[in-house]
Amino acid sequence: MEKIKDQAIEIIKITDGNICDRCLGRNFYPKISGKDNRERGQNIKIGLSTKEDLPEKSKECFICDDIFETLENKLEKIIDEINDSKIEFSNFLVGCRLPEGILDKEKIIWNKTGFISESIKKEINREFGKALALYLNKEVEFDNPNMVVMIDYATDKVELQINPLFLEGRYRKLIRGIPQTRWPCRKCRGKGCDFCGFTGKMYPESVEELIAERVLQESKGQESRFHGAGREDIDVRMLGSGRPFVLEIKEPKIRSLNLKELTEKINNHCQGKVEVLNLQMVGKERRSGVKKSSTETFKTYHAVVEVENTISNDDLKILNTLTIINQRTPIRVSHRRADKIRVREVKKVEAKKIDSNHFDLIIQCEGGLYIKELISGDEDRTQPSVTSLLGSQATCVDLDVMEVNI
Repeated sequence: MEKIKDQAIEIIKITDGNICDRCLGRNFYPKISGKDNRERGQNIKIGLSTKEDLPEKSKECFICDDIFETLENKLEKIIDEINDSKIEFSNFLVGCRLPEGILDKEKIIWNKTGFISESIKKEINREFGKALALYLNKEVEFDNPNMVVMIDYATDKVELQINPLFLEGRYRKLIRGIPQTRWPCRKCRGKGCDFCGFTGKMYPESVEELIAERVLQESKGQESRFHGAGREDIDVRMLGSGRPFVLEIKEPKIRSLNLKELTEKINNHCQGKVEVLNLQMVGKERRSGVKKSSTETFKTYHAVVEVENTISNDDLKILNTLTIINQRTPIRVSHRRADKIRVREVKKVEAKKIDSNHFDLIIQCEGGLYIKELISGDEDRTQPSVTSLLGSQATCVDLDVMEVNI
């Protein structure tokens, strides 16, 4: 205890006695008992009351400029901001920005005494968090809060930072000609020009926009981002049980969405074009989890293939030898994909003749295999290919994704 008293005397002398109870007590957590740092500081000062020649506090606290005396007024301001915002949230986190001078003075004490205490920012955040949790009857959440209350002492402003909400589900794309995500105009890069009819887009709608429109309306969100487990080409349908996706909604004011009703609204809005299934609320970790899973999946495709030479069902039996594929980055995506050879596995092949120059092809394969190039050979960049095995140039006429299995 004497050592603690000596350390306390040192801090009081460094500050000429101008240190508040909280800033003093904070240096001795958890060495001194007390319900909070203010009580610790009070207990320390009581223990030093018999000491002579100790300076008494005569002006603002050397460290915090008596910032803790404004907590109650700040709390009222925060509550007013939250009530006026009409933001729906079930948990929150408090953060603060302090003038550099306060943090510098805290470091002066640490450097002179040689020991580091809990930071003043942590104490302010905790005290506001406790008070708000009690008043709002909501929990403090450190890992994934719905909202962050940011108190800026430099500008005397309170900012309410709404964290995104994440919806996971599967989508089916029922028609061709729609990209998965918004495609900015390649001429104006989204600004709007004659080429795109001043829409800023290459295509009038996308899977992302069709789904997000109703979600943004229901959540009163500001914007969306779409994260899919891979993507199909614009001219490819996504059928079966659909492709997994996560829709990120930024700054939603409403989080308690009725997912059954929302699904119906989306599907009615997208009728005949896109359909969503199995919507559920998820954490932000699913955003990267779904994207990462795209190369860890097995997918089933149905293609209608056209060949230059006539074929028979016996000719098609050779396609069962498609197993391990070495595929160099296709020419059509080489401008946006690294030029390398990818090794992918084909699990199953079924081929059935339609007529002398066309056949149905069902392929179950590892994610990341380009099917159009598996069929065409892509100028021998894909080996083996349908073209190389049949000895006749093959072309994918129509392609559907039938299943995405994660």
